[in-house]
Amino acid sequence: NENNGCPANVIKKEIIEKVNYAARRIQFKFTEADLLPESYKVLDEVVKVLKENMKLRLSIEGHTSSDGTLAANMKLSQARADNVKAYLLSKGIDDSRLAAKGFGPAQLLNNGKTEAEKSQNRRVELKLSN
Repeated sequence: NENNGCPANVIKKEIIEKVNYAARRIQFKFTEADLLPESYKVLDEVVKVLKENMKLRLSIEGHTSSDGTLAANMKLSQARADNVKAYLLSKGIDDSRLAAKGFGPAQLLNNGKTEAEKSQNRRVELKLSN
């Protein structure tokens, strides 16, 4: 069959890995939501994936460390997710394929004791779906 025996709704592993790799390289100004210029190149890779795979949708999830107030972190994580979405929209990705949500410090990867741990918690995750 046309999917080489793979179920049609399974997203190829290399596509997921490429998008996850890009997500880890999205950078913002410290304590701000502005994308740093080095983020554009990695986001352009995500644009390419989305343009080559028109059925894919992308959920953009903003996360913060637990430093600071919850209200500020919720606002920051949402603004960062929104800025990533705005960049993708500016590159011609349709709004109906994108969702942006800020989680603040609700989904920490670790307990954020050291600066390195805190920096791992400050991230954007990109999740593909059909």
